[in-house]
Amino acid sequence: MPRLLVVVGSTNPVKQQAVARGLAAWGPNRAWDVVMHAVPSGVSAQPRTLEETRRGARQRALAAREAVPQGQMWFGLEGGLTRVDDRWFTFGWVAVLDWTGRWGEAQSAAFPLPPAVARLIDQGWELGPADDAVFGTQHSKHGPGAVGLITQGRLRRVDLYTQAVILALAPLWRPDLYPAGGDDETAATPRGRDPNHA
Repeated sequence: MPRLLVVVGSTNPVKQQAVARGLAAWGPNRAWDVVMHAVPSGVSAQPRTLEETRRGARQRALAAREAVPQGQMWFGLEGGLTRVDDRWFTFGWVAVLDWTGRWGEAQSAAFPLPPAVARLIDQGWELGPADDAVFGTQHSKHGPGAVGLITQGRLRRVDLYTQAVILALAPLWRPDLYPAGGDDETAATPRGRDPNHA
């Protein structure tokens, strides 16, 4: 069986690991190479709405396809914030595009930020540096993430993103449930190389 070339639009190893785990959950009998590629998100460094976060994930997937067009699957993962009443919640959005032009998308679990972190967010900080300042860590977004720091390692950023990757892959790998053209954004222009004819 031919190997899939899967491109993650980021150089964050947490995102690469989440994609690899999500693929393994759906396709234990398939082989793939998951590579990272730095691409722009096209949104602010810290998205502050669900809509902006989703747009960043989709634009990362499209940029990854432009950068590595010989792939078969391109992922964009974007961490974001949103206001619920008077509290900041954080979450991740996953967008995946395959060589046929089909999209899959999903949101991770969302959870509230501690007040000390939220105050820095209100001052314009990005979440990663705000977490590091409050918890005394460095580059936590490349490791446990906010969720890992808050839960003391019981749940990590890679765990949240892995679940979202699995869910985002559902429309691609369950076409019996998600027929092409089932919504207004399912299809994109086919690109890449069919892995069955590699």
